[in-house]
Amino acid sequence: MRLADRLRVEMMRASARFTVDYGKDLRFAGTDLPAPTRVKVPTRHGQVPVFVYRPAGDDSGPLPVHVHFHGGAFLMRYPEMDDWWCRYLAATAGVAVANVDFEVAPRVAYPVAQHQAHDAAAWLAAHGHELGLDGDRVSVGGFSSGGGLAASVCLQARDAGSFVPTLQVLGIPALDLSAEPRNGDRGMISPELRRLVRRVYLPDPAARLEPYASPLLADDLTGLPPAIVLTAERDVLRTEGDAYADRLREAGIRVVHDVTPGVDHYFLTEDPVRARVTMAMVAAEIRAAGQPRMGPPGRS
Repeated sequence: MRLADRLRVEMMRASARFTVDYGKDLRFAGTDLPAPTRVKVPTRHGQVPVFVYRPAGDDSGPLPVHVHFHGGAFLMRYPEMDDWWCRYLAATAGVAVANVDFEVAPRVAYPVAQHQAHDAAAWLAAHGHELGLDGDRVSVGGFSSGGGLAASVCLQARDAGSFVPTLQVLGIPALDLSAEPRNGDRGMISPELRRLVRRVYLPDPAARLEPYASPLLADDLTGLPPAIVLTAERDVLRTEGDAYADRLREAGIRVVHDVTPGVDHYFLTEDPVRARVTMAMVAAEIRAAGQPRMGPPGRS
């Protein structure tokens, strides 16, 4: 790894809590909830902290759980960036939200984050009862690189038979880490940043082609859970999300595909009025997915 790359990424990691303020204007609900409970969850790459948010008055029995993976381009280890989202979902969808603190570059490289994300979700499915959670009602989701992780988790869970997610929420997801960015690309996610991610987290070009790194390249998407795919009109990642939504539909998966017009990667912050509609729709879908199952998931 280039020394300049390592120094740049370490600086991004160290400064995230001071520089990342995405979502500060989106705290529409859940601000009065208590601080999340921190638990340590085992994975094949060591334990990871998971922050569990609970809705108010959650004494009616085991709660369905939504497992969330934050963004940050596999370079920022800062789950608190999505505290606003976790609180919103806990308050409005009536589920517990598990915010996973997976490891990132340059401390690790692919596939560590993907494995830790899957293993944390699978552990909650198998052991959630120890925390008052219903392991049979586990949805997953994330934003940006976290959206790509959520898609990867669903592929891994299907292939390993580890658990069956009820829903996948893919927000502005990074789904193809193999394609070389074009210098002409303009927008919030620059070609330089995308190349940095590849160099420090996926230094092996062959690994970038693996479906757990780039879910869009998976040969087979059958048997995956229903999906919400959120894309933004001017986001450079839009084509990946749009294409994945199309492929999921072709595989017989129920898909809600929502495109926010006129915005870039920070699609909710850029249009907080429309964000209320988008966020309410996602919360309603997560609430519905958390209802007791009546049959096999994943089909329209």
